[in-house]
Amino acid sequence: MNFVFISPNFPEAYRRFCVRLRENGVNVLGVGDAPYDFLHPELKWALTEYYRVDSLEDYDQALRALGHFTGRYGKIDWVESNNEYWLELDARLRTDFNITTGPKAHEIRKYKSKLAMKEYYRKAGIPCARCAPAADLEAGLAFAREAGYPIVAKPDSGVGAVATWKLESEEDLRRFFRDPPEGPYLLEEYVSGSVVTYDGVCNSKGEVLFAASHVTRNSIMDMVNKHVPTYYYVEKEVPADVEAAGRAVLNAFGAASRFFHLEFFRLTEAKPGLGEAGDLAALEVNMRPAGGYTPDMLNFSQSADVYQIWADMVAYDEPRHSYIGPRSYCVYAGRRDGVRYDISLGQLEARCGGRARLFTRMPDALAGTMGNQVAIACFDEMEEVDLFVRAAFRLREEG
Repeated sequence: MNFVFISPNFPEAYRRFCVRLRENGVNVLGVGDAPYDFLHPELKWALTEYYRVDSLEDYDQALRALGHFTGRYGKIDWVESNNEYWLELDARLRTDFNITTGPKAHEIRKYKSKLAMKEYYRKAGIPCARCAPAADLEAGLAFAREAGYPIVAKPDSGVGAVATWKLESEEDLRRFFRDPPEGPYLLEEYVSGSVVTYDGVCNSKGEVLFAASHVTRNSIMDMVNKHVPTYYYVEKEVPADVEAAGRAVLNAFGAASRFFHLEFFRLTEAKPGLGEAGDLAALEVNMRPAGGYTPDMLNFSQSADVYQIWADMVAYDEPRHSYIGPRSYCVYAGRRDGVRYDISLGQLEARCGGRARLFTRMPDALAGTMGNQVAIACFDEMEEVDLFVRAAFRLREEG
């Protein structure tokens, strides 16, 4: 089996996908823009060959890379990046090389367009917030009269609430349209809720091989725009309603042979047309792993290896490794440079003792959403999670 991994060096942890594939006997070929000498030694071992391009934004260079691999190794069986940014590149390459193990170019819109996603959420029976294209000011005013303020302006295709704003009034709406951002934008009614997810891997039949769920209490939009504390945690078990909703959405999308990251609101107050407090409503679908160090957090929480589970799906279409171990809450705290916290990152790690799992830096490309300083730990009880979060974000008293 010939597998082409796009940008195997970023995020850095993605080298583990390649390592697990190689260990499963897959011929792994890499295409990326980083110099070969910059690759991690494990990644160098995993790759049979690495084709460096000047830019992955240049489709012709990526096309030539796959042409080279085809000429040298035969037909390509898989192309994948597991990265939201390159999903369209992956799909276009699959189309041009007639690769059937993932969505083709004509299928990718339902995975990228927030407006298109709603159709599939509704098909799955999941209520969706009202939404309309941000065509012009008059259309925006009409939508605001229908939905009421606040409303959210978001790109139709985007990741992690980047370039997303909460518009509190007509003045905010008019200001938005005086200098509208480029690209298709949507206006959506505001929903009060925490974000809960259904994360995992499904095989070619759409069967779920692994699933977990994480919860983000603070608004992701406020994390990006207002730098409110960035934290979330992986549950010990997937809540029953999240499991049912997640499987229904996967079925509606016809998802197959994918890592998935499905997002829902859990309403914190009743919303007409969406449900009562505690109910689930649609947010977004992502057919790739959750960002940052979340795959590692799933491993820490569930005593699993999602890199191996995914590689088993690719090579065998079923899990070939079993995982039996304790389950815990795994919590992430993303602290920001320049903020005067009460304790240092090192002190926070020492305080966690044997509960500490990963304390490091977030790559700059992801720090806007996730924070600069990474603190990940596991706990048995939610009370311990809350204590950790308070300690991580407590500010130093002046004077």
